[in-house]
Formats: sequence, structure tokens, C-alpha cells
Amino acid sequence: MSKAAELAALIGSQSSLSNRNMIINGDMAVAQRSTSASGIGASTGYHTVDRHHTEFTTSGRMTQSQAAITDLPGFKYALKCDCTTADTSVDAAEYTLINHKMEGYTVNRLASGTSSAKSSTVSFYVKGNASATYVLELIKAGDRHINKTFSVTTSWSRVSITFDGDTTTQLAQDNTQELSVNIWLHAGSNYTSGSLQTSWGSYVAANRAVGISSFFDSTDREIFITGWQYELGQVATPFEHESYADNLAKCQRYYQKTMTNGQGYTTGSQHIGINNRYLVEMRAAATVTLAYDGGDQYNNLTGTPTVHRNRTDGYHAYQSANSGNYYYYYIGTSDAEL
Repeated sequence: MSKAAELAALIGSQSSLSNRNMIINGDMAVAQRSTSASGIGASTGYHTVDRHHTEFTTSGRMTQSQAAITDLPGFKYALKCDCTTADTSVDAAEYTLINHKMEGYTVNRLASGTSSAKSSTVSFYVKGNASATYVLELIKAGDRHINKTFSVTTSWSRVSITFDGDTTTQLAQDNTQELSVNIWLHAGSNYTSGSLQTSWGSYVAANRAVGISSFFDSTDREIFITGWQYELGQVATPFEHESYADNLAKCQRYYQKTMTNGQGYTTGSQHIGINNRYLVEMRAAATVTLAYDGGDQYNNLTGTPTVHRNRTDGYHAYQSANSGNYYYYYIGTSDAEL
């Protein structure tokens, strides 16, 4: 795309030149939890690349990873899904999808539920090991949804799908989940036996994944996704690259790892305090898990830490200690994901 065409696309998108992408970590650069997770299919959750959630009900299994790529200029990483256990006998209630859950604060710009509801465009780069058809869906709190199919080949291509604005059902302007962008990879007849919901409408399960291929039809199946962008307007503008620091900070609103350490002396059996202030303020009071790192001695401490007074800006915890010197060194994971 020429510089003139890029500028025309930005102007036509009705978006500001910065902060137009509502997807966080669309370039798949941040992976705080892990760069690879195997056997995925038994548990729904966030497994590897930050902010990209995977939902399952299937006997199929996959390895998911932050894959380094060299064949797509401008991008270093992709989210890779690799089928490791096929599922060729698909039960009616099965499904697998990758979704990006979004706060009301983020999607407020859509003006949903008003006469001024705005069109929006989802775009991303994708390739697979073979041709396939999957479904892209927007679904709102209150279960109104809209979807369209897209194709995957063995070469990188940029998918761009525009959705009309929805004049029905406003979205809350708060920190709760109000919209999800879903990529459907596998579905049983409960989700494929209807007709595609190509205009906004009330939730119909049978309309959600009509015409889809099955990602689990073979252990050869794989898919790579990167450059995921969701923006206002009817034009897919060039992907909005951010610095790694800005990208990481946005991810840390939902999930972050922090180090907590200290040392002291106790004269008897008593509690010691553990305090931690977050690197960035989190979306909500997080679920905190403290794990001894194993790098330092923590003699005279007993039991495990108890977290309380948990807030969006930090937490306090305490732990029992016997008389004498103590040291502690914990890695804390704080989860405030949608």
C-alpha cells in the first residue's frame, strides 16, 4: 500500500491516527504466562499470548504457542495453534474459539444502542497448513451477535471484515466485559445448523459457526494469527504498531507478575507483612497467587502467605514466622482478566 493510500485509509476509517486499535497485544508480542502450552482442549482460559482467550468443549487437543515468524514483514510473532489430537466424531455441543474480551470503557466509542451506532472493522493476518473456512463473530453483553466467514490458505493473507453498527442495546461504560471478538475454529451442530447471523440480532446458538471447517479434523492442522486489529469505520487501516513497553502495560491491566521480597527478625511466633504495589493499576481487584521462587532462603517462615486487603493498585499479605531471622522472595501473579 502506498503512503497516499495509507493516509486515505486512515482518514476514511473515521479513527484517530493513534489508539484506534481496540485489540490489546494484537501483534502477539507479550506472553507473560508462557510461550507454549500443550494439551490444550481440556480447559478454557488464557494459556499463552496475553489477552487472547481460548474456549473449549472438545476431545481434540492442541499445542498453543507464541511462534516466532520471519515470513511476514513487520511482524515478529504470531499466535500458533497446532492440532495434536484429532476429533473427527464431533458431538453437537462441541466448540473451540479464540476470543478477545473487551471492557465497556474500550468499546464505548462504538456508540452501540444509539441512532449514531458506528460501523467497525476487524482485520488480522492468518495462514494455515491447508485451506479452511472459519467464522469471525462479534457478541455483546446481552447476547446480541453478528458473524461472517473467512478463508485461510497456506500463505499469509489479511482478513478484513466490516460490521454495521448496532442501534439496539447499549453497552455499559465500565470495566466489565461488554463485547467479545471471536474466531471460531471448531463447532458441533448446536452451533452450525442455522444460518449465519450477518446482521445484528438476538442470540441464536445455531447461527454462530455455520459453514465452518474443523480445526481438529487432522493432526496436520495448524493456524497462525497476528496483526489482530479492531477499529471504527469501514476500512481496515494499517496495523497500529505500538512500543513493547506500551503493549506490556496495557496487558498488565489484566494480568501481571511481580516480585515481592523482604527480610527481618522475629522474637517469637508471629505474622510478618508482605506488601506489593502493582506496576500499573489493574482492571479490578485481582486474584493473587504467591509462589516461593526458590532462589533465596526463607528460613523460619511457616505455612504459605495469606493475601488480604487486595485492591486495584496493590495488595497486602501476611505469613507466619518463628523466632529468628527470616527471608522471603515470592513471585506474585495477579489475575484480573475478563
